[in-house]
Amino acid sequence: TCRRSTPWKRPNASAVDAMKVLLPGALRSYTEHSEAEASGATLAAVLADLDRRYAGIRFRMVDEQDQIRRHIRIFVNGRQVCDLSEPLAAADEVVIVQALSGG
Repeated sequence: TCRRSTPWKRPNASAVDAMKVLLPGALRSYTEHSEAEASGATLAAVLADLDRRYAGIRFRMVDEQDQIRRHIRIFVNGRQVCDLSEPLAAADEVVIVQALSGG
């Protein structure tokens, strides 16, 4: 689970160059690759940019209430992030993981 803590403000978190985003197998039907590039100053902006490049991919990760879906985990530089307003920098690595379920 994600811990809610005081938001960390990254300096110069405005316009950001494209960063690497690693994707789970279930989302590769959108990108045809295990990684993609996206730009944005926040996690929300990066996911929106991914959706501009690969239509429909954001809906598979974010629900109608603008919350990360419960079967999706997003890590930035190895730290789990639950808040779409998380600031990002171009050097950050975003890893999206899909939880496995079933019986």
